[in-house]
This record gives sequence, structure tokens and C-alpha cells, in this order.
Amino acid sequence: MKINNSHCEGLAPLADAKANVLILGSMPGRASLLQQQYYAHPRNTFWPILLTIFTGEDSCHQTLTYQQKCALLQANNIALWDVLAYCTRVGSLDAAIVLSTARANDFNAFFRQHTEIRHVFFNGKKAQSLYTKQVAPQLNECYAQRRYATLPSSSPAYAALSVAQKIAQWRAIKQ
Repeated sequence: MKINNSHCEGLAPLADAKANVLILGSMPGRASLLQQQYYAHPRNTFWPILLTIFTGEDSCHQTLTYQQKCALLQANNIALWDVLAYCTRVGSLDAAIVLSTARANDFNAFFRQHTEIRHVFFNGKKAQSLYTKQVAPQLNECYAQRRYATLPSSSPAYAALSVAQKIAQWRAIKQ
């Protein structure tokens, strides 16, 4: 991981061989890169959403360690990664990504290693847009046969929906 004022390199995927769902963000924010943890910003609703869906408790995210949160993903056969391997971006907002510098992760290699993944969910429209532009054209046809859906961003910058409304839409990952 490297992070300076504007150059960002992403995190390794959280995935095991049993994963059948993949959740994709665009690029981790500054707090996540500094802590080397997905969705580390305290106001990001990713972990509260998933904990509500899979445990029924929305307040326990404060007491779970990052390792316990990752174990929750693994127990529910969910992999987590980002579309981009690196980019230039000042700050943490997706809107600040300099598209000419954005480079996607190697999804052909990822899908070759994670053959059970059948559903891909995008954490926000930016992740979906980057995947469509940078990944889909390079994707081997046999790996393109997945179900894709875009969920509302868990970012605190996306405030068009309440957390409860986001949870209602994110329940699709459990089906």
C-alpha cells in the first residue's frame, strides 16, 4: 500500500474459495488506506449495514474487531475488493478520482481463483461505472457470466438515502 497526497494503491481482496458473492467498491478512502482496513471511515455505513443484515444487530459494529468483521464476510461466503488497483485522487471522494490515472485490478485472475462467485454487487454507481469501462471490456467471456447489481453507496458522502433505506436495498446480497 502506498498513499501520498494523491497517489493511492488499493488493498488486497478479502476472499476465500467458498465465496459466491463479490462486493466491489471503487477505491478505498484515505482512512481505509491508512489503517489497511476496508471501510475504516467511522461514518461509512458498510459494516453497520452488513452487520444488520447478517446478525440483526446494528450497534454491534462498534465492538467487533476488523478481524471479526472479515470473519462475518467469510462465514456468509462474501468476498470484498475494489475495482481499482491504483489511481490519483486528492482526498477520499470517488468524484476526485483522476480517470486517466485509474487502473483496474486483474479480474480475470481473480475469477480464475474464485470460481464460485456468481453475484457481483457494486457499492455505489462509481464502482459500477469503473467496472463497466475498465474491467468488462477486458474480461474473459466465461467470467462475464455473473449477475451484477448496483447498491446505494455506503459512503457518508451519499446521503440521498437513510441507513434504513440502504439496508433495505443491500438485503439483496443475502438472497
